[in-house]
Amino acid sequence: MALELGHRKWQIRFGDGERTRDVAMPARDLGRLWEEIGKAKARFGMKEEAEVGSCYEAGWDGFWLHRHLVGAGVKNLVVDSASIEVSRRRRRAKTDRLDAAKLLAMRIRHERGERVWSVVRVPEEEAEDVRQIGREVERLKKELRQHRSRIESLLVTQGVVEKVRRGFGDRLEQIRRWDGSGLPEHLQEALRREYERLELCRRHLREVERRQREMVEAGESETMRKAAALAELRGIGNRGSWVFTTEIFGWRRFRNRKELASCVGLTPMPYQSGECSREQGISKVGNRRVRWLLVEIAWGWLRYQPDSRLSRWYMERFAGGGARMRRIGIVAMARRLLIELWHYVEHGAIPEGAQFKTT
Repeated sequence: MALELGHRKWQIRFGDGERTRDVAMPARDLGRLWEEIGKAKARFGMKEEAEVGSCYEAGWDGFWLHRHLVGAGVKNLVVDSASIEVSRRRRRAKTDRLDAAKLLAMRIRHERGERVWSVVRVPEEEAEDVRQIGREVERLKKELRQHRSRIESLLVTQGVVEKVRRGFGDRLEQIRRWDGSGLPEHLQEALRREYERLELCRRHLREVERRQREMVEAGESETMRKAAALAELRGIGNRGSWVFTTEIFGWRRFRNRKELASCVGLTPMPYQSGECSREQGISKVGNRRVRWLLVEIAWGWLRYQPDSRLSRWYMERFAGGGARMRRIGIVAMARRLLIELWHYVEHGAIPEGAQFKTT
């Protein structure tokens, strides 16, 4: 069974390797879904207890359907849509029905042992819930910047350059325009409402960050204990330790460093064809939150861990080059740093030469 999930309609294609059956049904109607599965078994001459294998593309529906299907005994796979093979012609037909047919064919090939796509690692429900805290912090900080930028932009239209600081709402009436007059009445009201939204974001951000600190200090789960251990290293703060553990270290399991680097998109992508051979840079396929933060922390590692083996390696190999060479080098260092942090949280192996924070 292959499901093409839409907001209003689901396109489903059933098959047993020889025959197929196409069905369109309302989205999220689980009763209708199981009814159609029963009809498909009857049409293919199968028993009611016949095993069902299914798949759908990872998207905005998340993993709730996967958990429902797996809980009912279905062998479901959530597939990375970017890994599905498509025609390389200039134009190709694309409909929900054709997509479902493609998914079904690849699901059958996968069941036969072929490696045809990338399967998404579905987090446990608790791990998925915990990482929402860090993502909410990210959204709130972005919203803070938006409100602050909007206030300053409105002031610039009146010839005023003013930073948005604490108590800005009380100083609105004292702000003077280019000709010495006060701000227009309606503009003041708009700025006051915008500043109130900014203060609300600040309050929510403080509450969420306080909740983060309390969870790490309590250390009630293995994920929180890993976050506390990472935060003890110089150069890694609360934000970095939280993102690393809730996004990858807390619930994912890696067999080797190549899998770890691939998870965050730090693997090289060579291009070779005939006599042509060149590097395309890193793949950038994976958890972008960890990748972006990792590069930032790599710069901080050079500053706060100058005596570590990683910092000495970077200084010897890249520090003497130009700006482009240093940027390339920091990405390579970020990859090595990720691997050492993984060894640290999983096996307790402290990065060589690293120092801990003092109390």
